[in-house]
Amino acid sequence: MSVLQKITSEDAIALEDQHGAHNYHPLPVVLSRGEGVYVWDVEGKKYYDFLSAYSAVNQGHCHPKIVEAMVSQAKTLTLTSRAFYNDVLGRFEKYATNTFNFDKLLPMNTGAEAVETALKLCRKWAYEKKGIPENQAQIVVCENNFHGRTTTIISFSNDPIARTNFGPFTDGFIKIEYDNLKALEEVLKSNTNIAGFLVEPIQGEAGVYVPSEGYLSGAKDLCEKYGVLFIADEVQTGIARTGRLLATCGNCSCADKHCSGTPEVKPDILILGKALSGGAYPVSAVLANDAIMGVIKPGNHGSTFGGNPIAAAVGMAALDVIKDEELAHNAFELGTLFRAELNKYIVNSNIVNAVRGKGLLNAILINDTEESSTAWDICMALKENGLLAKPTHGNIIRFAPPLVMNEEQLLDCVNIITKTLSQFER
Repeated sequence: MSVLQKITSEDAIALEDQHGAHNYHPLPVVLSRGEGVYVWDVEGKKYYDFLSAYSAVNQGHCHPKIVEAMVSQAKTLTLTSRAFYNDVLGRFEKYATNTFNFDKLLPMNTGAEAVETALKLCRKWAYEKKGIPENQAQIVVCENNFHGRTTTIISFSNDPIARTNFGPFTDGFIKIEYDNLKALEEVLKSNTNIAGFLVEPIQGEAGVYVPSEGYLSGAKDLCEKYGVLFIADEVQTGIARTGRLLATCGNCSCADKHCSGTPEVKPDILILGKALSGGAYPVSAVLANDAIMGVIKPGNHGSTFGGNPIAAAVGMAALDVIKDEELAHNAFELGTLFRAELNKYIVNSNIVNAVRGKGLLNAILINDTEESSTAWDICMALKENGLLAKPTHGNIIRFAPPLVMNEEQLLDCVNIITKTLSQFER
């Protein structure tokens, strides 16, 4: 079959069902084109994208500056591996480290790869700098986390769907309750072999759980007190999604009009991905200062595609767009408006209990059980009304549109959402 041959939605879904692994449960919509905040299916119907490829498309679909950088570099040099230098990677590393205020960047491709890299970096630092006995280092993580799908990462997940029949699992992780500083201090105080604390600033996949005010800064203070590395997984929350360049507010030169000038917390290790490429190409990165990143020596870690010229060019363009178009500020303003408008509806709603989030990473809690189909049915109705979103954890619907959305578009989407919800009121 030619890639140019037209195909119906029904045929495309049937092909995936027959020839692809069934590792996802997509909405039954087949997309063929995207631009800005919109996507179109193969029959030509237009939708608002309210998922943004799990926050990878912060800069909007097919942003011309990012696409141009990708195409231009692809015509020149695509891949050298790291066996040789290329003329783009160093420029990207300088740009990104200056942007996020770190000494060094280790480039990878996917978010899960970047998390794995951070775990290895943390352990190596613990053995060589902190003096933890070999093979005894442990890393503290939070319950209900989502850091990826590799065997090591699901070893510290408590999602039975992600874990069942994939063992044996990797040791070396201690799970504690999210947003609980007392639990963190207890484990740090009682165990001298703790190397790091890995945390999502907002637990996105768990249902957009925003921690209490001061949780992140308190956690960083405890990590410093006990000589433990604070590792922030900002694969989903980073790159302006939450109304700041980073959800941890680790950089205060982001030109965010609402930035106070005082960072809440600067991670010891920062993990980025997804929107680091604007959704155009797999690009992820781990950032740290020399005292930590210096433990990595030639041969310790690598990736054939990590740091390739296309990724580097795309990464620079993606960060340019975030800054030039003030997308952190836009996410802050529109996110505030979105939650205010939804709260007006929720006051008199029986089907929605709450809206929560930061910036343009938000979720509504459906008044039904996790086992019910209500949230899925609402997303199906939203699709019919021209807006695409997906449930998470059964009764939660995540809303995360591209950050290039304007106020008129956002209010149009609020209207679609509230009209759809009204169809499900009891």
